[in-house]
Amino acid sequence: MAKVTKTNAVRLLDKCNISYELRRYEVDPSNLAAELVAAKIGLPPDQIFKTLVARGDKTGILLAVVAGSMSLNLKALAQVSGNRKIETVPLKEVQPLTGYIRGGVTALACKKAYPVYADEWIELFDVISISAGQRGLQVLLAPQDYLKATQATVGAIAMEKLS
Repeated sequence: MAKVTKTNAVRLLDKCNISYELRRYEVDPSNLAAELVAAKIGLPPDQIFKTLVARGDKTGILLAVVAGSMSLNLKALAQVSGNRKIETVPLKEVQPLTGYIRGGVTALACKKAYPVYADEWIELFDVISISAGQRGLQVLLAPQDYLKATQATVGAIAMEKLS
């Protein structure tokens, strides 16, 4: 397997002395769904966590981390984050705000330190997978380590995906 170039997210984990495992996978740019990533790295979609960029009417930009099998509940996120209203940011704003492209967004080592909110589902697992900051590379680590590194607030912010 080719040598993995360390991303800023991985460098942050190293700096925090957090143990992790990296898993590469073949990227299909036309399908960046968490369920597909999960299948490619051999984990259930419940253990793959995606990072979504949102904007609150009071707090501004924040990051929401939910299981790949779930959807973000904007009303719940607004309540947990102290906002009246929350909306996801348009895709064209994601990279300028975070430094990451769609399919590679992570709360680790963003361009700027944004508040991070993780769904309570994250605490159910011994190991979770998150983007390493680029498409085709996932980081497997203990959820407690991830929450510590991102200084995330945990709350009920996800809901089952609507069919």
